[in-house]
Amino acid sequence: MTAKTEWPSSLDDNELEELDRYLRAHTGEGDLLLDGVHGLLSVLAVGPLPVLPEEWLPEVLHEPFTDENEGNRVLALLAKLNDSIPAELDVDAYEPILGEVELETGLMLSAAGWCEGFSRGIDLRANLWESRLAEDPQLMELLGPVMALAVDEGILSAETEFEKLSDDEYDECLARVPAVLGAVSHYWQTKPATEAEVEAMLLQLPDHADDTATPPRQRSGHWVH
Repeated sequence: MTAKTEWPSSLDDNELEELDRYLRAHTGEGDLLLDGVHGLLSVLAVGPLPVLPEEWLPEVLHEPFTDENEGNRVLALLAKLNDSIPAELDVDAYEPILGEVELETGLMLSAAGWCEGFSRGIDLRANLWESRLAEDPQLMELLGPVMALAVDEGILSAETEFEKLSDDEYDECLARVPAVLGAVSHYWQTKPATEAEVEAMLLQLPDHADDTATPPRQRSGHWVH
């Protein structure tokens, strides 16, 4: 086990703001912002198989760097954010990065962006997740709070219509996110992907870029940790 003193530290507020500014200045409509990137990296940290940076970086960065120093800095911040997630989960210090949406009644915390990123992270290993979810209701049950947030925010569609979560229910689901990630990580460690599942996934990877994705829900606001 890695010694605690060797665990990568989390991004501080200044680093979060720096990464947030870069993403806002270099993303288009529907691209992930900081909350979405955190959701994406969070599910990759607890998923069935490793996902290499060259696979997930195209979900985050959409144009070449014009300044080498800036590019190196952004990549370093993304690497630190990625490395901090399993470390935070190990010591029960994980918190999802949320956004703020402006409503008529004022600003409200929203998990929409985080859930969008979480969903896109699952898409990177879509058929593996989908086959296991179809076969093992335990995994669906473990993901329940995150699924509830995603449906409530319009990120996922449901076959049956659900009432909107109350504020208390929404907050309860948010509070359970760290436990969900820990439980999902344990699930894949104790029930790893089979050879057949991995082979099926590898066959699907070349076609993944051609998949038609559901347009993400538009949102506004800024990161809140």
